[in-house]
Amino acid sequence: MSLTPLEPWIAQKTADRGPRTVDDESSPLTNDEEQRTMVERPSDLRRSALESYQIARLKATVELARTKSRFYREPLAGVPEITSLDDLERLPFTTAEDVRADPLAFVCVSQDEIARVVTLDSSGTTGTPKRLYFTKTDQELTIDFFGVGMSTFTGPGDRVLILLPGETPGSVGDLLAKGLERIGAVPIKHGPVRDPVATRAVAVREAATVMVGVPTHLVRLVRTMAPGEPVPPVHSVLLSTDHVPQAIVHAIEGAWGCTVYNHYGMTETGLGGGVDCEARRGYHLREADLLYEVIDPATGLPAAPGEPGEVVFTTLTREGMPLIRYRTGDYGHWIETPCPCGTSLRTLSHITTRLSGPVDLGGGLWLTQPDLDEVLFAVDGILNFATVVARAEAGPRVSVAIQITPTANPDTVRAEALNALRALPPLTAAPRLSLDLHLTTEPVAPPTLAKRSIKLA
Repeated sequence: MSLTPLEPWIAQKTADRGPRTVDDESSPLTNDEEQRTMVERPSDLRRSALESYQIARLKATVELARTKSRFYREPLAGVPEITSLDDLERLPFTTAEDVRADPLAFVCVSQDEIARVVTLDSSGTTGTPKRLYFTKTDQELTIDFFGVGMSTFTGPGDRVLILLPGETPGSVGDLLAKGLERIGAVPIKHGPVRDPVATRAVAVREAATVMVGVPTHLVRLVRTMAPGEPVPPVHSVLLSTDHVPQAIVHAIEGAWGCTVYNHYGMTETGLGGGVDCEARRGYHLREADLLYEVIDPATGLPAAPGEPGEVVFTTLTREGMPLIRYRTGDYGHWIETPCPCGTSLRTLSHITTRLSGPVDLGGGLWLTQPDLDEVLFAVDGILNFATVVARAEAGPRVSVAIQITPTANPDTVRAEALNALRALPPLTAAPRLSLDLHLTTEPVAPPTLAKRSIKLA
């Protein structure tokens, strides 16, 4: 198994190229059995050196925000000097609501230095959009990460079909294409999947060996293929922008004989945040650019080792719009055991849900989007679905609109979907719950990149 390419990249960025030995006190190599399964080579990165770099960058970021940001000027005025990563707890949190209320208050450079403004639609009641500002240097950091992260499974000459928005300069697909060019791969900017037949034709014609896209878009590609239709020569797929159900991973890998990887990021992180290594058990993070935490969302204190909590990050190299202890709303945990790839980098669990995601069915029972994803996408013929939960005195009503392939047998899909849903513990135990299914061959959700979630009526 190969070491994640993020490690030598981060070692270079932090100017630490010395070999780590197993007697280094910061080494995660503590379990003899796991050590024997790892790649037998020294790591290029000492954890202690990385943390020293992070402390220095954190101090610089706090100073930048304190002197240049209208938002942070007052909250950071009385913060003592940072001497360790433990001092991070003294810094204030930043929320999405803070950014939405006055995004320009975060900007630390002049307006003419801003190269890209990303506007995100609001999911709240005010309708106020959230805006993120990036300089050319900020975007360069993302391009660099994209190229290195993709090299986990992409090599020179690979032809990469980018199924993400890429027409606008500075968009995610455009930055990804630039990163791929730097590692000798050939980017093919296509955009989100709107017509799976047309997209597959492009993939075959262009001999795409790698694809990058949205989980529900990729499952549409594999489940709408006609018998005997040519299969693109894909060996790797990267899924991004939303939770990645294992049921979708199995569907794609089973249909195309490829390997599926997972990426974690959001606009606030600069689009790129972390990516699987060959072990595919969690994300290795761009730790030279972003300092991640997992906190207890109720207390704001660090979650116990290995315990789940809210993912929080601080930018370390962002100059246009630095963010300090930004609360993502994502729910995850640190994987404490060493990664089989042998890296010193930390491993963040795959993100499966958000703090706001679970829906209360009453009686202490909660329904989540990942619960539904795993059982419904395991049913062959299902392309996507949308769920609405209505609460009433008579009991909760769960309505699921399911998009199926035109060739699927609706009766068979309905029966399998009902059996799968009725076996879910929250739906099985919920008193007086009614379950409605509506099957259609038409799209049940708009073709956006927004994260899927259960809606409340």
